[in-house]
Amino acid sequence: MVQDDADRAGWRKGGRAARKLLPVLALVALGAQALPAQAATNDAQKNARVPEFYTKRPAPGTPIDVLALRIIYDSRRDVATAIGQVKITYGPYVLHARKVIYDRKTDQLYADGHVTLREPKGNVLIADYVNIDDKFRNGFARHLRLLMTNDATLKARYAVRRDGYLTIYTDVHYTRCKTCRVDEDTPLWEVRSREAIHDENAGRIYHKDMTFRLLGMPLFWLPRFSHPDPMHPRSTGFLMPRITNSGDLGIGISTPFFINLAPNYDLTLYPAFYTKQGPFARAVWRHRVASGSYEVDTGGIRQLAPSRLKSPGDREWRGYARAKGDFRLNSRWSWGFDGTALSDRGVMRKYDIDSRNMVESKVWLTGLEGRNYFEGKVANFRGLLDDDQNGVIPFATLDLQYRHTFHNAYFGGELSYASYIYSLHRKRENVPFAGVAQGTDQTRAISELVWQKRAVSNAGIVTSPFARIRGDLYVTQNLADPLVPGSVRDDVSLRFLPSAGIDVRWPFMRSDGASQHVISPVVQLIAARNEYREDRISNEDSISMNFTAHSLFLHNRFSGHDRFEGGVRANVGLLYSFYLPMGGFLRASIGQSYHLAGENSFEPGTGLAGDYSDIVAAVAFNPSESLRLSWQGRFDARDMKLTNQELRASMSWGNLSGSVMYARLSADPTHGLTTAQEQIYGLLNWKFSRDWKLFGSWLYDLEAGRNVRRSIGVGYDCDCIGLQLEYVQDYTRDADIVTSHTVRLTVDIKTLGGVSFGKSF
Repeated sequence: MVQDDADRAGWRKGGRAARKLLPVLALVALGAQALPAQAATNDAQKNARVPEFYTKRPAPGTPIDVLALRIIYDSRRDVATAIGQVKITYGPYVLHARKVIYDRKTDQLYADGHVTLREPKGNVLIADYVNIDDKFRNGFARHLRLLMTNDATLKARYAVRRDGYLTIYTDVHYTRCKTCRVDEDTPLWEVRSREAIHDENAGRIYHKDMTFRLLGMPLFWLPRFSHPDPMHPRSTGFLMPRITNSGDLGIGISTPFFINLAPNYDLTLYPAFYTKQGPFARAVWRHRVASGSYEVDTGGIRQLAPSRLKSPGDREWRGYARAKGDFRLNSRWSWGFDGTALSDRGVMRKYDIDSRNMVESKVWLTGLEGRNYFEGKVANFRGLLDDDQNGVIPFATLDLQYRHTFHNAYFGGELSYASYIYSLHRKRENVPFAGVAQGTDQTRAISELVWQKRAVSNAGIVTSPFARIRGDLYVTQNLADPLVPGSVRDDVSLRFLPSAGIDVRWPFMRSDGASQHVISPVVQLIAARNEYREDRISNEDSISMNFTAHSLFLHNRFSGHDRFEGGVRANVGLLYSFYLPMGGFLRASIGQSYHLAGENSFEPGTGLAGDYSDIVAAVAFNPSESLRLSWQGRFDARDMKLTNQELRASMSWGNLSGSVMYARLSADPTHGLTTAQEQIYGLLNWKFSRDWKLFGSWLYDLEAGRNVRRSIGVGYDCDCIGLQLEYVQDYTRDADIVTSHTVRLTVDIKTLGGVSFGKSF
């Protein structure tokens, strides 16, 4: 302890003497910019053996601080020498050395003895010796190690700096491997080059006479090779190449090239060549402006052998263009667009550009202020599946939504207003399912006023009354008649649909030590005018129906606004929650709906058609973050037969993680489900060592008795390289998309890039 105090006293004395040499010390401090050092990690700092008190920062406002055991100034030679664990701090720049000499006559700085130079961005250079002159634009370092901010390390015998931005390294060893090594002296991979040039203006490191070594053995040689430095990750250059092989396209080779035109815009070229179909040209332009950003993606090909492909791919010219953007007008308003043009419905999926089955081209405007919201959207739709009939898919829609919540309370509750307007157009009328009719044109305007309140009594009973006044206007043209094929009619319909109800819940709580039980019976009573004139409007947004425990207490259980749940009904349920001491929980619910009076709006098969509905139940069990289980199901109230159910489970146990989902839906022809559906999907990931993992997935159609998609793969990932070998079986068949079996190898050499190889058969 006495020794530490003595040393620190010596350091303070050296600092006072050094302040007489501010011009000299300023130049010393500026020398921290002389060499392009890289980010220091904790391990690097330990290797540098920096004393703990080096971390002390200078007092605020101090332009420069020098700490040393001794400082000697030779006025005759005009040379300043700092000796003994020298630390020079100038703002965020820090230089460490055993000895630092500055010669004012020759304008040269010499740092000797385990020199460490750190600059503001965290870069660190460690060297045996550093010499900098010409106001630190030129310099020299010997036996150096460069610790980069991307965790890579560059070792070199010598480094020469020129013109303040160019550094030339000799006898270079470059790698990112720290823990991933063959032995202590051999990284898993390494780039060795006779010479490397770091151009800070260009943001790249250029290697000459480069050899790539894997597992300590040379794998390949290149006369020239370059990669971006960590300060310029957007540097112009080649990206990960991709190689594929399929029966109708042949071998495909794509090597993307990224062009960094400016900090806020760039261009990426995706030239590809397929041995059986020829070159495919693609380019992606991205541009960020003050109010947002946009992107343009376009490509095309003149196919050499279109007869190899099924329709719609059996054509000579194929191409696409997509543009999308998102912009802010101010703090409340934003707008955007997303548009796609295609030569045919299969081009983007066939050439692995976009996997969408439906293209929506749209322009939108949104506004949000507090709890008030507006959205306006104009859209066009195009189906890309083989059985899609684009004549009945809307080619133009206008959709406006506005919701406003009043600040003042009315009758002790909250009052809100909402309006929904859309106009939709298709080429011909359609009857997609039994009981569902759609016209060629329809304009809809809905306005509703909603009041709701929540009150808690002294006994803990939670009462929530609500009321809704809704008015509809529909103008429909060429509405199909499901009962008379080919018959259409025009109609103008007005509907007035008021409703009111009350929701009553009475939670009971019990504590068992640190755990809690909460059980709450729920009774909901709703009265609404009978739905009418539903056969005179085009049903566009209320086709699907899935009655579950989550929709039991909704005021309107249709999926959209074109249908309205009328009559008098009571929804009854029981909710239970069990909260575990460590944060886990168990939640369960069961309930049923009773139609008491008026007309029932639901058709058979929905579970809501009779005087009493099917019974719906749900359970969620999350004992910890590593295990999550959930189930929901629907039982036929007459015989308690389980008709619909969904099961989800996910777990992570040590290095093993996975999930499984099972779903079964009974047939509901009136809502588009012509046959029962039953599928199971599983996903598994097993990390059987520190760096190795085994993974796979499986989607199986139990109703059809066939595989939909399955895959298995093995991966290796460490601090400097990622490898993944995957086998995928995809049984999807549509247009020129056929069942495929694909083997794909992906290699990612971190900080350098990677490559992907694929074979489909």
